Amino acid sequence: MKNSRVVLITGASSGIGLSIGQHLTSLQYQVVGTSRTPDKYPKHPFPLIAMDVLDNNSVKDGIDAVVAAYKTIDVLINNAGMGMAGPLEEMDLEAINTIICLNFKGSISVMQHALKLMHKQQSGVIINVASIAGNNGLPFRSVYAASKAALMRVSESLRLELRHTPIQCTVLSPGSIKTAIADNRYYAPLDKDSVYYKQYKASLADMDDHVNKGLSPIYVAKKVEKLINKKKLKPHYSVGPFLEVLSPLIKFLLPQRAYENLIASFYNLN
Repeated sequence: MKNSRVVLITGASSGIGLSIGQHLTSLQYQVVGTSRTPDKYPKHPFPLIAMDVLDNNSVKDGIDAVVAAYKTIDVLINNAGMGMAGPLEEMDLEAINTIICLNFKGSISVMQHALKLMHKQQSGVIINVASIAGNNGLPFRSVYAASKAALMRVSESLRLELRHTPIQCTVLSPGSIKTAIADNRYYAPLDKDSVYYKQYKASLADMDDHVNKGLSPIYVAKKVEKLINKKKLKPHYSVGPFLEVLSPLIKFLLPQRAYENLIASFYNLN
């Protein structure tokens, strides 16, 4: 029997968004994904609509298209985003702006338009996909970590603003998940003359190794399924390798310098 709930997933053409959509589709949810170029995916396992979260008009048009076709959006999964790596000193400022707008401002734009509908229908669930990286300042991933941390804080604020409504909001932070994120990540050039060359090169190898050894994205998809069906959502959830999921607790318990040294060791910076 087809599930009556409509789920909108941004950034659903590949990776975590694709996995979530496939899993929920198999459970008979009515899933709609977004992509900047849906025509590139004619055999996609669930419908894709055009939406560029960097363009507020595109977001509005996309939300309107879903409402016209399905009458409702019961669950919004804000997943669209992009990775970024490089020494902060050497990152292109325009690229930084794009990443922050994509990972942070774009999610706000989608929420603003979806919330108008959710208030009218007096129901709705928002799951913002952040990252365990947002819990820490990570070497050579400063802007990415900061954009995800910002999404966490906005989600916490939104939860408080929605306390008088039936709408729920939470954050799901994946750790290392085996996807093609490395193929789509923005990279600052690896310059042999850079004072960061050796450390940056080693960190790039570590990033790719962590992803290659990460969990299957189906773990994220199954976590989303559980969250959708919870009556009362907590502010934060995470999914990933054990030590990564445990990192916020370790950060809280350890002295600051001890934790910083642990991160440095993890990324071979000592």
